[in-house]
Parts: sequence; C-alpha cells; structure tokens
Amino acid sequence: MDDVREREIDGLTVRIDRLICVGFEDCIVEAPNAFALDGDGIAEFTEHVAEAERERLLAAARSCPVDAIVVLDESGNQLHP
Repeated sequence: MDDVREREIDGLTVRIDRLICVGFEDCIVEAPNAFALDGDGIAEFTEHVAEAERERLLAAARSCPVDAIVVLDESGNQLHP
C-alpha cells in the first residue's frame, strides 16, 4: 500500500496520508467526487477527482479529524492543516 497519494486538482496539490487515515468518511461527505474508501477502509482518490471543486477539497481536508489530507496552493504553501 502506498503511504501517501497525491494529485494536482484545480491548482491545488492534495495529499492523502494513508498511514494516519482511519476511515471516518468525513472527506467523502464534503467532496464525494474526490474521495472514497478502498477495500481496507482507507481514503483514496476517485476517478472523478479532477471534477472536484477547490472549496470542497479544502472543506474535506478541514473535516478530517486526524489531518490525513494535506492541501498545498500553487506556490507550495500549506493551506491545511
């Protein structure tokens, strides 16, 4: 299993730290086009992640109780957490 998954979406770099994700699904509630749980109950990107809106990605990161989702802006500045 990859420990970190990363995608560039709408000018943001979004990372999922799969080692600390515990599968609460809060990210899925906030951005269902972007996130899903895999067979082990760990967050992963969906095939429709490119369609996710910037604000929904940020909301998903903010909603994660263990900060497993990191979001960086175009300059590499960390927006969350």
